[in-house]
Amino acid sequence: MRLGTLKSGGRDGTLVVIHQDGGAYASAANIAPTLQAALDDWARAEPALRTLAAKLDSGEGKLALDPKALHSPLPRAYEWVDGSAFLNHVILVRKARGAEPPETLRTDPLVYQGGSSVLLGPTEDIVRHDPAWGLDFESVVCVILGDTPIGVRAADAGKYVKLVCLANDITLRNLVPTELAKQFGFFNSKPATAFSPFALTPDELGDAWQNGRLNLPLRTTYNGTLVGQPVAGPEMHFSFFELIAHITKTRAFSAGTILGSGTVSNADRSRGISCLAERRMIEIIDGGKAVTPFMSVGDTVEIEMLDSQNRNLFGTIRQRVVAP
Repeated sequence: MRLGTLKSGGRDGTLVVIHQDGGAYASAANIAPTLQAALDDWARAEPALRTLAAKLDSGEGKLALDPKALHSPLPRAYEWVDGSAFLNHVILVRKARGAEPPETLRTDPLVYQGGSSVLLGPTEDIVRHDPAWGLDFESVVCVILGDTPIGVRAADAGKYVKLVCLANDITLRNLVPTELAKQFGFFNSKPATAFSPFALTPDELGDAWQNGRLNLPLRTTYNGTLVGQPVAGPEMHFSFFELIAHITKTRAFSAGTILGSGTVSNADRSRGISCLAERRMIEIIDGGKAVTPFMSVGDTVEIEMLDSQNRNLFGTIRQRVVAP
């Protein structure tokens, strides 16, 4: 089952079910007005939404879908927590700013809490306020949780994952070092994040969803050129289930919490990149200096994931950088 949110219907949009081909939808407003409302009452809403999805996929009640009419599945979320579960990415970006990876890199997940009251839609522009800040994209896999209690074990975490989606976790790279030097985490360096048009129930992913990992390539196209398609599963050192166990160590989470994998990254360079910081670090390793600039006004980025049948599972995040 694929779900989305139309921009109409107030600031939290209107919940819709998306056809298998991604080109049509049916309103789910009579089941739940918004995705958050559905997540708050998932035991009741999910069966009804699945029934509606089956009718839609059979051709009943199809309405043509304009991707630009969609917001993020959750236009605002109770919490947005991003991990950094791909160790190759951690090692490269730490090198880029002259920092060593933490000693607990392989045993204790890295996470940060981002802003969630304002989230960007999948086709919404990225405003570059100051070129000195070093604007970068980051291609990420995410899960959306139901009500999740404190103290969840990784072995039990799967039942709390209600939906899966993608994100562009935008980063202002040149603001990161001074923020982290204060030893109080990211803040100004993490502006609003954009999310994919569709959020899918895990069963929709078939065998690609295994043990809290999504084993498919995540494609990033920058200025019309495919720059990366790393596989999102095998090198995810901490699975989503392990990340859930980590974040619930000391607190519970409300339905509608979004949890990210961090930038998808593979050690095999032929798989490309999911952020410019990695390309710049590789340039430094190979040639002594970074050549690739960070994002400029007019640049475009597209993020998507195709399955084995070449279906665009989550729709495409398609954004352009603009001046204020």
